[in-house]
Amino acid sequence: MSDPRFVYDDDCGFCTWWAEFFATRADLTVVGFSELDAALRERLPEDYETCSHLVTDGGVHSCGASIERALLRTDLGVVARPIVERLRRLGRYSDVREWGYRRGANNRDVWGRLLSESPPATGTDTSESGDS
Repeated sequence: MSDPRFVYDDDCGFCTWWAEFFATRADLTVVGFSELDAALRERLPEDYETCSHLVTDGGVHSCGASIERALLRTDLGVVARPIVERLRRLGRYSDVREWGYRRGANNRDVWGRLLSESPPATGTDTSESGDS
């Protein structure tokens, strides 16, 4: 695998919004849970459906780490990288990052009212321009 893969819940409008954001602003490929092939699925943790993942040649980064690393691959990464590198030196940073990820993930129905795209796995339009 040469291109990093951002693996996400493609049955979720909020998750799809993030995936499309990364697809247009980062050098990676997005892959929904419903599109996983056997080789990629084998690299993911057993409970892979509990969060997003960034799969690279160097490893698998899950949950908050996947979002952080995907963001650093975007144009925003130029500004964010020095900040994140400093934060990583703090002992509790990864705990706070994962806590923040979990708060967002557990409230994605609320966040989805603000940021949402039509999830490909359902074919349902959840964006503002859609009928639902």
